[in-house]
Amino acid sequence: MAAAGRRQGTRAVEGGRRLGAGACSVGRSVLSWAYSPSCGTGVPGAETARRLGHHIPRVRERLAIERHLAEARHQAAMAARLCTRLAALAAGLAQQDSPSPEPVFSTVEEMITMDGTIHGTTGLLMYDDVDAAHDYIVRVFGLASGGVWKSADGVTEFREVRAGDQVIGLHPAGGKGFGSPRSVDAVTGVTVISVEDTDAHYARSVAAGARIVCEPVDQSYGIREYGAADPEDQIWFFQSPLG
Repeated sequence: MAAAGRRQGTRAVEGGRRLGAGACSVGRSVLSWAYSPSCGTGVPGAETARRLGHHIPRVRERLAIERHLAEARHQAAMAARLCTRLAALAAGLAQQDSPSPEPVFSTVEEMITMDGTIHGTTGLLMYDDVDAAHDYIVRVFGLASGGVWKSADGVTEFREVRAGDQVIGLHPAGGKGFGSPRSVDAVTGVTVISVEDTDAHYARSVAAGARIVCEPVDQSYGIREYGAADPEDQIWFFQSPLG
């Protein structure tokens, strides 16, 4: 029994070393490498934890489960709505020979959406100081704090913030091609967040010390938005529908 336990522990440690070596070979953190399709793990969870020798904190597994639960609830809500619409269509067909094509096409479109293989997105933003960026985004922009991953010596390797049910990852700059906009002196992307009231959010951000790059403005495509830059020059826009 003891020998079997030692063999299992050795395999776990070796798995962790292989995963770490793979990450280093492409200049990535262990966490981002563990998420990548090329690593072969794909989705964080128990299997990834086992390959790392149980070094992934339980908070990662809890967050992964919460995401799967949220996705399951989303799919269940979509299925319930679809059932209601199909029942209405069936009742309509029973009463008339030529139903309107619009609800039929709309329902078919929703059925196709449910069958799709793409279920969501998680953006990753590069920062020289992940902890400072996280604290600023939470304090100034009002996003919720998410999970945090630290190395064995306490260095932050990955953090998350949340905008509603959407997760935004904050990843350390460095390695091969990972740079903060501040370090390359260029805008490398824009993160757009939907809010309840653009002006109210703008007032909150300004009061918290936000650096505004675009004052609130009504756009011709039906939204009102404003833009702000964080301390490492990542650009954030906050918007809500007009009217």
